[in-house]
Amino acid sequence: MNNALTAAAAGFGTGLSLIVAIGAQNAFVLRQGARRDAVLAVVGICALSDAVLIALGVGGVGAVVVAWPGALTAVGWIGGAFLLCYGALAARRVFRPAGALRTDGDATGSRRRAVLTCLALTWLNPHVYLDTVFLLGSVAADRGPLRWTFGLGAALASLVWFAALGFGARHLGRFLSRPAAWRVLDGLVAATMIALGLSLVLGA
Repeated sequence: MNNALTAAAAGFGTGLSLIVAIGAQNAFVLRQGARRDAVLAVVGICALSDAVLIALGVGGVGAVVVAWPGALTAVGWIGGAFLLCYGALAARRVFRPAGALRTDGDATGSRRRAVLTCLALTWLNPHVYLDTVFLLGSVAADRGPLRWTFGLGAALASLVWFAALGFGARHLGRFLSRPAAWRVLDGLVAATMIALGLSLVLGA
């Protein structure tokens, strides 16, 4: 039971670290939330899409490891290297912030337009496949039989983040509009990613 909780908590932390970043998808969700426009649909699409992609990563990378145990070493080295690079980039942003999320811009319109825009920002973004499919799949594979519990924690992190961003936009908007806030978040992201990256590389 304790191992399952640990795996779920690790998945939650890893998933949150990969999701929390300044980007078009987060900015869109924040704008929709601030304007109370199709918030439930947008949050649902983002969270469900991430859950599907995480499942593909956990199942796909996990299946490779089960079929070829030697792949775990390769996955550990590659995934760990990527995480270390991501952590270094996040650490760099602490000292050279990229800016902040903005709630202005054209985000209003029909529910259909909001849904299509959200789908495009999610599924047409190449980084989402690296983050949720490969990176999370790589870290999950290291958990062995508990990789699906790890994936569940990551999916829960996505749901919590997008729900907080969309439904709490009125309050979070003020916080996320400050570059200093993103320095704190990027610092936490950097520490988490570097720690995970080192654990993968040293354990490979």
